[in-house]
Amino acid sequence: MKIDLTETTSSKINQALVSARRAIGTPAIGMVLTLVIVTDEENAYDALKSAGDASREHPSRIIAVIKRVSRSPRARRDARLDAEVRVGSDAGTGETVVLRLHGELANHAQSVVLPLLLPDAPVVVWWPEDAPADAAKDPLGALAQRRITDSYSAERPIDELAVRAATYSPGDTDLSWTRITPWRSMLAAALDQQPAKVIGATVEGESDNPSCELLAMWLADRLGVPVERTYSDGPGLTAVRMETKNGVIVLDRADGSLATLSMQGQPDRAVALKRRETAELLAEELRRLDPDNTYESAVKFGVEKLHAGGEVKAAPAASAEEKPAEGERKTPAAKKAPAKKAAAK
Repeated sequence: MKIDLTETTSSKINQALVSARRAIGTPAIGMVLTLVIVTDEENAYDALKSAGDASREHPSRIIAVIKRVSRSPRARRDARLDAEVRVGSDAGTGETVVLRLHGELANHAQSVVLPLLLPDAPVVVWWPEDAPADAAKDPLGALAQRRITDSYSAERPIDELAVRAATYSPGDTDLSWTRITPWRSMLAAALDQQPAKVIGATVEGESDNPSCELLAMWLADRLGVPVERTYSDGPGLTAVRMETKNGVIVLDRADGSLATLSMQGQPDRAVALKRRETAELLAEELRRLDPDNTYESAVKFGVEKLHAGGEVKAAPAASAEEKPAEGERKTPAAKKAPAKKAAAK
């Protein structure tokens, strides 16, 4: 069921939600959280679809905030709120409210969203793109227990990691970190089977891919060993090699779906390691609403430290013309990652 409201208010939107639930015969609220999506018209459809799919695991009230930029000074002075209310089969397993804020109202989105939050339920804010530099100090981010960004969507993804580290607050997380959860789980399980001290590691993947950098920083931070960052043609993260006193542990994924785990003294094993859709990533993040201390430690390790040499072995970057072939390592002269846009991990 869909209800369109023009030049409306938060109070009228709440009334429309109650009326819609009664009309379809489900007056009870069984939602566990409020998910606020801050996006634009171009990306709203994909973001709402991903959130709707994730709501099948986490029934929630989804509030999409779309700020409509006004071209003329007169239009910017005219504040107007349009809304679309969706319940039932049109809203997954919860409710969806699409807010379009015009004029000056776009600068006060929190005042519109606050009355629409579910009472006594956690709030999560997700920026699919164009996240604020400091998510916790953003007016909408300040309403939330968890704040989800995506460094990959930034113009300069690797530089964005430095921003996330500098402005980190408990409750922040990033989908570039979520993308490497299966890799981290598989590597930890491999070390359980091969209990030998790790003396060095290499992370191979596309250049300018924040997930690759985060995995390298996680290994360097948790193991306290030199980690080298090398480059390949992808897709995304392609291989991790950990050198131990008992031999090399290799997790290699060349095709983006099936990986091979190789360890000294054991036969090679094929493991499923597919690249996941945004809905799966979002659903994973909604499973935990407490601060992610492991992410905090990894992102604060710092890209500069990872590429600086000394305590951590430098992973030299290449220019667009000098990008190394897959698995090839360059000399430690260059330190700045190429500006070429990488595919999502």
